[in-house]
Amino acid sequence: MDTSKYKILIVDDEKDVREILEYNISKAGYNVFTAENGKIALDIIKKENPHLIILDVMMPIIDGYETCIEIRKLPNSKKSIVVFLSARNDDHSQIIGFDAGGDDYVTKPVNPKVLLKRIKALLKRNNFIEKDDDNILTYKEYKLNKVEYTLLKNNTEIILPKKQFEILRLLFSQPNHVFSRDEIFEAIWGDGVIVGSRTIDVHIRKIREKTGIEKIKTMKGIGYKLEQ
Repeated sequence: MDTSKYKILIVDDEKDVREILEYNISKAGYNVFTAENGKIALDIIKKENPHLIILDVMMPIIDGYETCIEIRKLPNSKKSIVVFLSARNDDHSQIIGFDAGGDDYVTKPVNPKVLLKRIKALLKRNNFIEKDDDNILTYKEYKLNKVEYTLLKNNTEIILPKKQFEILRLLFSQPNHVFSRDEIFEAIWGDGVIVGSRTIDVHIRKIREKTGIEKIKTMKGIGYKLEQ
């Protein structure tokens, strides 16, 4: 994996944290940018379009959650990976982070070596979306653009959160193929990320409700498939 082609933004109001993370991540070959608050981070994101953003939760001016919400509004950051960094390790804080548009949640104090492994896994998983040569996947009256992260039904856009979009993209990639739960977890969440056993069920239910696709079938005890 050529780390030099990836841009990583570290956003934290604690100088010591920024410097430690910048040193270790830069040493691994990544292009690193830093910001001490959300406002500065948004300016950097607009200019540099980083692949991955490490975002502290408790910050002055704009906290991490609000910053993430603003990040997801930027057209060029729909595919950016957002990793929350926080001293809070309770479920409620993590749920708020994921609802705001975060992709992962790491608690402080952070082990730089573990974080680097996590960064590598997240970037590899992000590349999974771009493996196919054709950026457009179609299914009946639906058109899914993997690069622009858009889903159209008869030219009307349907907005899906990132995880739901990625699950649908996976199902669209091989109609009639039964994806096991393990396959879906590995493709969407990756190794080392723990999620609840009913997480996929909830996402699938939301996808059905939002898209109107009734042919997403539950294969009891196995997983899911999209019937052609």
